[in-house]
Amino acid sequence: MEGNRETRNQKERNPDKNIIGFLGGKNTFFVLVSILLIGLIIFVYKQIPFIFHPLSVLFSTVVLPVILAIIGYYLLRPILRLLEKVRIPRAWGILILILVAAGLLTLLVFLVFPVLKNEFHNLVDNFPKYFKQLTVQIDEFLRTSIFASFYETLDINIAKLVDNLPSDLGKTLTDAAGGIATGVTSFVSALTGFVLSIVTVPFILFYLLKDGEKLPEVFIKVLPPRMRNEARKIVKEADNQISSYIQGQILVAICIGVMVSIGFFIIGMDYALLLGVLAMFTSIVPYLGPLIAITPAVIVAIVTSPFMLVKLAIVWTIVQLIDGKFISPQIMGKSLQIHPITIIFVLLTAGSLFGVAGIILGIPAFAVMKVIVRHMFDLYKRRYNKYVKHPAYKYEE
Repeated sequence: MEGNRETRNQKERNPDKNIIGFLGGKNTFFVLVSILLIGLIIFVYKQIPFIFHPLSVLFSTVVLPVILAIIGYYLLRPILRLLEKVRIPRAWGILILILVAAGLLTLLVFLVFPVLKNEFHNLVDNFPKYFKQLTVQIDEFLRTSIFASFYETLDINIAKLVDNLPSDLGKTLTDAAGGIATGVTSFVSALTGFVLSIVTVPFILFYLLKDGEKLPEVFIKVLPPRMRNEARKIVKEADNQISSYIQGQILVAICIGVMVSIGFFIIGMDYALLLGVLAMFTSIVPYLGPLIAITPAVIVAIVTSPFMLVKLAIVWTIVQLIDGKFISPQIMGKSLQIHPITIIFVLLTAGSLFGVAGIILGIPAFAVMKVIVRHMFDLYKRRYNKYVKHPAYKYEE
């Protein structure tokens, strides 16, 4: 009793010892030194190209099939669990799912792809005409608007600019892209790599569906025993976040694509299927996707007729209302619990750093990081409360 009282009195007289204990003492020092040494080793070996070049090649080769397989895994896993409930063996259930998915994709390619191809070629061929008409209409609007006096002072000759445009803008863009290409060899190599990546997806997906639920436990067992319970909580919550996001976002995108295509067919807009498919793919990107999808539709509607623009606005408003009030709340809910402003900042930052891949994967990656940070903060609060004796200065549990 006397010894404990004396130790407590020493801690109260020497508060710095509490701070050192709270920060982890020697353990924290060794961890920081280890991180510094690992960073120094990576920096030194990075100066030797052949050390990390094979790793970069490996990463660039496997990243596409792995991402596609993970998306397929989260889409098919709920169906696989239902098949297991009706006593279909797991291996047979996986084989059935992969064959059905391959059949549906093949059917879509043969039925939809020719129509999309024709609409795309027509849009590319007619794009110069659309662009010229849109430019002339904007010029006429500005000359009769309240900004007419300011616009005339700019002395912009729209007619001359339009006449100087290439007659075949699509062909010009194609020729430019061909000139940028480094050669037939690199193109064939890239195409071969892409095809091989797509071919490997079913094999990766098969083993993910077969053993995917066992993988987290394998990594958790590598950790020290005292950290495993918290690691399981983090992995489980991160898995739920990714699963709900992928399943929900793809289902919402399909619903939007179908509704937009049907709506455009009803109002008689050109390239209805192509614009619907574009809306489906761009709606995967939250908030910014609809703005990207509506732009070509607005151009086509303006050039067609002013009344078509009104009909487009009505269809788009109906689609957004149905999505915002019924589809997204039922499918997505508030699973990610991320503020819209945060989502926009994440999309802009991830897009600037990693391009299209960053835009697609930025939100789920941020959701996983948020789970990790939240659990780390919970651990911090527990450790803080352990070293703070006064109840008034403790975190609420």
